[in-house]
Amino acid sequence: MKYRRFGKTEWDVSEIGYGMWGMWGMGEWKNSDDEESLNSLQRALDLGCNFFDTAWIYGRGKSEKLLKELIQANPDTHLYSATKVPPKNFRWPSKREYSLEDCFPPDHIQKYVEKSLENIGVTSIDLIQLHTWEDLWLQADRWIKKLIELKEQGTVKAIGISLNRWEPWNGIKAVESGLIDAVQVIYNIFDQNPEDELFPACKKYDVAVIARVPFDEGTLTGTLTKDSTWLEGDWRNTYFVPENLISSVEHAEALRPLIPEGMTMAEMALRFIYKEPVVSTVIPGMRKLMHVEPNIATSDAGPLDQSLTVELKNHRWDREPTEWSQ
Repeated sequence: MKYRRFGKTEWDVSEIGYGMWGMWGMGEWKNSDDEESLNSLQRALDLGCNFFDTAWIYGRGKSEKLLKELIQANPDTHLYSATKVPPKNFRWPSKREYSLEDCFPPDHIQKYVEKSLENIGVTSIDLIQLHTWEDLWLQADRWIKKLIELKEQGTVKAIGISLNRWEPWNGIKAVESGLIDAVQVIYNIFDQNPEDELFPACKKYDVAVIARVPFDEGTLTGTLTKDSTWLEGDWRNTYFVPENLISSVEHAEALRPLIPEGMTMAEMALRFIYKEPVVSTVIPGMRKLMHVEPNIATSDAGPLDQSLTVELKNHRWDREPTEWSQ
């Protein structure tokens, strides 16, 4: 495992972090098993992963409690805990008409930081993130005063925001404000638009970047087909509506001729991201043990050859948020 500097915090975090959204066995993701989840988390930690990203809304604390079990099972190993405060209106993604009071009034932030502290079983959360964001909220300061207060108390060590799908522009002002330590954004072979403005701003202001959805919700694993279905209630049924599923599979199929011999599409997708030095960590979801070792092995393999990276740049796919994109 290789490590990267986490912006102005100066933390050394694993190049591959752990995205814990799918690890609570019900609701949005089906067929998730607690024992397998804990085995996967432990294996990742054993292989050098030290950054674990969760959120209160992932099972209403269930995912955070799995992280607690990992921490308690490894008392002599330091890992970085990152979690998220849900918006008060419990609406994802945020919309322009949602006010700061609708989503992150100070008392709500305080309440959910306390919940997360209890769930994770720590006295200080390394990174607390607001789970939705609008740059318009910078016009008020109550949210940041509360977060700075928590930081000064030692309850949290760093502050971050998580950006809407396909809206990396809607966080640039927050980065430029100097108020935040990290930004979480979708970045992958298809979603290259953070490179345009967001990444240069993060580099200038020394803000860490957490790259999420490296496999485009599964498209870039190369395993989806136009007939793919999921269990009733699985979140992917609402995301991969026919309009999106068919187009996503076609975009993935166009990549197949570029995959080097002996490499999977998933490996190519992760290694594409390593070319960006401003990215501190990538957080693939790894619900199963079979995914942990190959994903982490990509860190040792390093970035793709420059010629392949240039070819993949041509597969940028600029999309606009829709009702199904959530």
